[in-house]
Order: sequence, then C-alpha cells, then structure tokens
Amino acid sequence: MDVMQQAMEVFARGFAFTRSFTHPYLPERVGDLWVVRDGPRKKGDFRREEWIAQGVTPRKVVQAAHKRARGHYCICAIYGVDEDDAPLREGYKALDYRLGGTEIFMVNELGRIPRPKAPVDIVRVLDEELAGRVNKAARAKQILPEHLVAEAPLRCYAGLVDGAPVGWVSSVDLDGMSWCSNMYVKAEYRRRGIGRALMAKMLRDDRKYGSQLAVLTASHTGALLYPCVGYREIGTLLVYTPKKR
Repeated sequence: MDVMQQAMEVFARGFAFTRSFTHPYLPERVGDLWVVRDGPRKKGDFRREEWIAQGVTPRKVVQAAHKRARGHYCICAIYGVDEDDAPLREGYKALDYRLGGTEIFMVNELGRIPRPKAPVDIVRVLDEELAGRVNKAARAKQILPEHLVAEAPLRCYAGLVDGAPVGWVSSVDLDGMSWCSNMYVKAEYRRRGIGRALMAKMLRDDRKYGSQLAVLTASHTGALLYPCVGYREIGTLLVYTPKKR
C-alpha cells in the first residue's frame, strides 16, 4: 500500500473515531472508496456521511454515493501534489456539485522530530479534572474518561498557562499509524510557539507508542506550521456537496 492509500485509511478511521464520541460513526471500504457514517440508530436522523476518493472519476464517486448514501453526504475528493486538479474540479462542477472548502493532506514519517522550547506547560491529559477543563475550554469533548490511561487509543495534550488550557491537540492510534485531531491554540496565545510544542510532544509519543506514519488535514494557514515538525504535503482535499434543487 502506498503512502496516499495509507493516509486515506488513517483519515477515514481517525475521523470516524473522534466522531464516535456521541454515537458510533463507522469507516467502511466501498470498492475504491472509503465512506464514514453513523452506525444503526434507534431514533434521530443520520449525520452527514463523508465519501472519500482519490484517483476515481467524479462520475463514479457520485454514482456510488447517490446509490448507497442514507441521507445527506459530502464527497472528499483528494488529488496528489503532482496531479492536475482541473479534471476533478470540472467534473464535479459538470455534475452540479458545489465546492465547500479545501484542506491540505499531510503526512509525517516520524523520523527526526524537533524538541522546541515550550513557552507554556505542555502535558498529556491523564486525569478527569484536567480533561474537564480542556473539554470546557474547547466547548466540545476532546477526550473521554476511558482515554485517561497510558495505553488508550486516543492521547490528548494541553498547553497550560497557570493551569488554564490555552491550546490542545489529540492523536488517535491506528495500528502503527496515527491521526492528528483538533489542533487548536486560542487566538490571544498564537505566534508564541505553543502549537509547535504541542505537536512535537504528540509526535514523539506517536513514535514511542509504535506509529510509523502520522496523518492530518490542515487549513492553508495551518499548513505553514506543520512542516516545522516534520510533516510534508502529499495532496489536497476538496469537499463537495450536491447543489440543492
């Protein structure tokens, strides 16, 4: 399996893991595609599905999603750094799909990881009290009680100023690979090196716990930070949704 295919699997499985905090959200391989979506529900609507594709024509992706989706869905179309994006963009436009956003697809082979001087306390979240503070600061669950043990599949890290979380990031362990989730630093604390210190700590632990490939998606602004801790760009992710009729 090449790096792009490995990264796509990590993206699907890692994204599904964190979306499962409130209800199981399951990754599934469908031919050349991945789909991540809700498990069976007794009540309530299904959340939006995500169909992930690389090297598959827009028409084939749309046909598969239209046939199998149980409700609302989007398509995450990925093209590699050496690929021309024009056929994808033109293909989805011709099928009446709207581009909702783009993200940079990045990997880190976890070779040399820097040890930057941390401007704040950088800690792994391993107790309920700190987990509660991080979840409250983020206004969303970043970590669950079952993750507060050393060997948990999700590791959450926080940057603290006088005990208050000002930044956080999580890593999901996926059988020798890892997914970086929800990297965030509060606006008033940015440009001080906190993000870099958080990422470096997380990546050193990724390697310690057996990961050989770390994967993330980044905004165009975020993509300026991650090469500083060893990530490289392998592609771009285009998010498409059907136009409302």
